[in-house]
Amino acid sequence: MKKSVRLHFTIGLVISLFTLQNSFATDGYFSLGYGTKNKGMAGAGVALPSTSLINGNPAGHVFLRKEFSVGVAVFSPSRQYTISGNPSGAEGSFGLMPGTVKSDKPAFLIPSLGGNWMINKTSAFGFSVYGNGGMNTSYPTKTFDSPMAEVTSPTGINLSQLFAELSYSVKLGKNHAFGFSAIGAYQMFKAEGLQAFMGMTSDPTKLTNNGTDNSLGYGLKIGYLGKLGDNLSVGAKYQSKVFMSEFKEYAGLFAEQGDFDIPSSWTVGLAYEFSREFTLAFDVKQIRYTDVKSVSNLLSDVSPLGADDGSGFGWQNMMIFKLGMEYKYNRDWTWRGGYSYGTQPIPSEQMMFNILAPGVSKHHAAAGFSRVLNRQGNAIHFAASYSPTASVSGKNNMDPAQTIELKMSQFELELGFSF
Repeated sequence: MKKSVRLHFTIGLVISLFTLQNSFATDGYFSLGYGTKNKGMAGAGVALPSTSLINGNPAGHVFLRKEFSVGVAVFSPSRQYTISGNPSGAEGSFGLMPGTVKSDKPAFLIPSLGGNWMINKTSAFGFSVYGNGGMNTSYPTKTFDSPMAEVTSPTGINLSQLFAELSYSVKLGKNHAFGFSAIGAYQMFKAEGLQAFMGMTSDPTKLTNNGTDNSLGYGLKIGYLGKLGDNLSVGAKYQSKVFMSEFKEYAGLFAEQGDFDIPSSWTVGLAYEFSREFTLAFDVKQIRYTDVKSVSNLLSDVSPLGADDGSGFGWQNMMIFKLGMEYKYNRDWTWRGGYSYGTQPIPSEQMMFNILAPGVSKHHAAAGFSRVLNRQGNAIHFAASYSPTASVSGKNNMDPAQTIELKMSQFELELGFSF
């Protein structure tokens, strides 16, 4: 198969897979990593050019050769909530049916695509398309049942996010580079079974069961990558808040009449090459969920849903620490591994609304490999990650007689190909 035909086939395959793209959650509602190599290191590698191709450090592109990469992941999360204690029946309270309910839709396909071209010896152009993250729950019950409204089943939300980046990077001297990326974003959102909150919204007709709505937006990312010595590299990147158009069909659910921007984040990291074969990378990342009122505002009966300062999920900023290793066994085989720990974004005082978005995972372990197939450098890549069961529990903030526990575990397998 000729290279141009193979490239067009690959692009067509990924575009078709993106129509199946669904939501997932790892670092809150962001992905653990991007691209198969990066996921094999649990998302570490802001100081490594090899992990920069897909939503990585834009400064790293100028250290790469001409390259294309495509990957498909199978992501399988397990989400559930448990209600303990009977409703108090107190005036103004909102009690839930006791018991444990698991979310349906246990597996999703997550594709990615990236490419890089050298403009000259000191500058490069790149692009990537990828699923960023999101939230998904589909409980086969009337979770928020109420005698005041006719509530439908199932209960849940689906937030899917698709990103495209165009990147430019340039060397300053032999060992230092800067880069930036223009970001375009597309979101889809749907909510079901939230009729019980009609007394808490500024617009009951734009609260729930309005089908899938769409949102478009833009943002910017900048990065630096440099070598401080023969063995030590440092990297940093900052992604701005991605400004999204409002979900008009859910203007009565999200604060600021349906606004759901994507929060900013920053990452800094080091990579140390102990030998030509073994490299260790360490990253620190912060996701600033407090940038977005719909995500960070507290759920309150005095702040109507959809209002300028309306109620939200109460999420806090998240700090994430990632350690990854890469071992080049020989010319053809490279092995990777990593561990990631993130602070909990969901406070125990905000259990009620977060039944819809139980992104409570904190610990992730990952492993992967690359196998070079020929002299042209074509290679296959594999990554696997696992997050053991994590939980958060606290009082039902709308009926303190009850306790709500949220649980989540997940694993992911990804296969990639570069040429």
